Amino acid sequence: MSTDAGTATSAEARAAAGRARRGRPGHDQAAVLRCAIELFNSQGYDGTSMGDLATALGVTKSALYHHVPGKEALLAEALDEALAGLERLVTETRRETGSTAYERLRYAVRRSVEVLIAHQPAVTLLLRVRGNSPVELSALARRRAIDTALASLVADAVTDGTIRGDLPPAVISRLLFGSVNSLVEWYRPDGPVAPDALADAVTAMAFDGLRASPPKIIGFSA
Repeated sequence: MSTDAGTATSAEARAAAGRARRGRPGHDQAAVLRCAIELFNSQGYDGTSMGDLATALGVTKSALYHHVPGKEALLAEALDEALAGLERLVTETRRETGSTAYERLRYAVRRSVEVLIAHQPAVTLLLRVRGNSPVELSALARRRAIDTALASLVADAVTDGTIRGDLPPAVISRLLFGSVNSLVEWYRPDGPVAPDALADAVTAMAFDGLRASPPKIIGFSA
């Protein structure tokens, strides 16, 4: 056997050993997380054990613990996926300094739909969190900060007169982003509505009803 062949064989052996240590093919960290989120959403976080997850993945519990220290770590990672996307949305919106308050708010609503669609399972899990653990309490604190930032966008648009001011900004914000959150209950990525079309529809429905009406001109007959 040549030196090159021997080197290649050794490299293949090391690669195979690495794959063996990582578990069965397809069950990398991302696959484990996706499966965990699916189980947390379908049977509840408290109702899901590491044994359930191992069974769903077709691996042993010991192999599963090679990937993660426990289910709380998976919950933290899942919630961070959803929150990080929403936090990026807030940061992006704040950078739009050359836009009007109305344009920034409209952008935020559209992007929130896009984030939800891109991370729908993780966002679904986030919306079901009730603060039953330190991980959940931390996630709720981050979500409140996001909600506050989004509500300030509404208040800015009300202040500059580009959306109607006869409703409290806090109510408008809850209605706007609550309608976006409700998409997790019925939207299906493999359904007939494309993500871009859905984002367009939600944005149009929201803002056609919120835009401030021009003042009425009352005419007088001669």
